Amino acid sequence: MSDLAPLARFDGLIASGLQDVTHDPAALDSSGFWAVSADFEGRIVCARFSDVRREAVPAPVPGAWRGPAAGDWTSSLDRDAYTAGVRRIREHIAAGDVYQANLCRVLSAPLPDSGADVDALTSLLARGNPAPYAGTIRLPGHGVEIATASPELFLRRDGRTVESGPIKGTGRTEDDLLEKDHAENVMIVDLVRNDLGRVCATGSVSVPDLCVVEKHPGLVHLVSTVRGRLTDGAGWPELFAAAFPPGSVTGAPKSSALRIIAELEQGPRGPYCGAIGWVDADRGTASLAVGIRTFWIDRTGPAPLLRFGTGAGITWGSDPEREWDETELKASRLLAVASGMFEETGRDA
Repeated sequence: MSDLAPLARFDGLIASGLQDVTHDPAALDSSGFWAVSADFEGRIVCARFSDVRREAVPAPVPGAWRGPAAGDWTSSLDRDAYTAGVRRIREHIAAGDVYQANLCRVLSAPLPDSGADVDALTSLLARGNPAPYAGTIRLPGHGVEIATASPELFLRRDGRTVESGPIKGTGRTEDDLLEKDHAENVMIVDLVRNDLGRVCATGSVSVPDLCVVEKHPGLVHLVSTVRGRLTDGAGWPELFAAAFPPGSVTGAPKSSALRIIAELEQGPRGPYCGAIGWVDADRGTASLAVGIRTFWIDRTGPAPLLRFGTGAGITWGSDPEREWDETELKASRLLAVASGMFEETGRDA
């Protein structure tokens, strides 16, 4: 286990001085500043910090991060297994079991430095792959060491107003986006509307933005916004129960998609596709990202591993090889950063 001090970084803030840790999301309705990590399988870790101050992510220190070699990564699903999974989901769609399902794989590589610090990786990610919902949670004593470069908003709160920003549709450029991508986005927006509608006042759920093209390093996404007003008495436990796991990384209907995911994927996703972010209970504000473009250190085995997840949304219009290529596109830049093979000029070394 790492002996590094607990910390969290989000939105230009650094939190230190760990006060307490709980797995009960009801604590997020109490007081203080919390860092939150929720695994896709539902394990929630909420950590309250006493000292929160403004601090930019520091510049990378040469040698502070030693990542895996570029060729050391292995995948929970290889190309053949992944494309077979896409074909199986299409069979489920043809049978009427599901409209869309997200098929993911987890990449793993041994870490050459047993004392590796995710905060040092955060510095590299901030330069090599800046992202709107980037962040870090370092809680070595609680099995949480995460650095995310997530582009996707899971839940934002401002008082009783709650907002989600599902992403569906990815390409290298806007010209790569297909009709299938727009249809997929609309399906997931409808799912997120339904999720938030379970805890929001009747008539308050709206979609102010639909299928907006956002540019990110090396690719573009289609992004929508769903917004609502929480009903009286609904707090974080109710919000998590209604909206988690995020609709954009499960599928529609969500219950059917989750069953198919369990059937096809070769292990847990962990922090990948979960939720990562912060809650300021005193101010009634929060920002939780969908745990995509996310690295985490796994120290449960004899040697530490660095893990990273990637996936794609599968619809009837999906081509298995194209979907595999999408997972490669989403991973390539980030793996280059983590392996120390990416230059600030924007070139893969």
